[in-house]
Amino acid sequence: MIALIDYGAGNLRSVHKALRHLGAEVTLVTRPEGLRDMRAVVLPGVGAFDDCLNALRRQELIGACKDFIQTGKPFLGICVGYQALFERSEEFNSCAAGLGVFVGRVVRFSASHGLKIPQIGWNQLQIVRPDCPLLRDVVDGSYVYFVHSFYPQPADESIVATRTDYGDVFASAIWRDNVFATQFHPEKSQAVGLRILRNFVELAA
Repeated sequence: MIALIDYGAGNLRSVHKALRHLGAEVTLVTRPEGLRDMRAVVLPGVGAFDDCLNALRRQELIGACKDFIQTGKPFLGICVGYQALFERSEEFNSCAAGLGVFVGRVVRFSASHGLKIPQIGWNQLQIVRPDCPLLRDVVDGSYVYFVHSFYPQPADESIVATRTDYGDVFASAIWRDNVFATQFHPEKSQAVGLRILRNFVELAA
């Protein structure tokens, strides 16, 4: 069973639908006890960093997520769920502390490139870590779907699995041990996204 964390603002429906399409058993979780005995966890995200972290804190899911990660079972963060894994964000003078699983901060795209912010639409993956299990059978240069104005800057470059160029070159996916995260939305990225989610589901099998 895969736990899909529901903190009231995540892109739940499309993530849930995509995982079910791949044959996964999925349950929505709103409390820490819901993570017990799960084979994997997905933390989705749409919206603001502080809204996500404050909701997780109210639902006592901050510690529960960290504890789950310590079990070594697969954990996937998507979009704001990716950003939440870092220490802090510069979004809207953010005050909320992130989970701190990874060292680094979340920053805004530079306005100097004259590009539309937020980035909304399709962009390419530059695969940095072809050994990442989430990227099995994903071709370098594949297009995936983004909706974001901010992105994490990992202090540890070794965790970067893919990069993407949108004026600023940023870490669009990361991987360390059992923790995976993507700035893009695999559930909205058609065949490539389903391949990535299938790889995650198979890790949880």
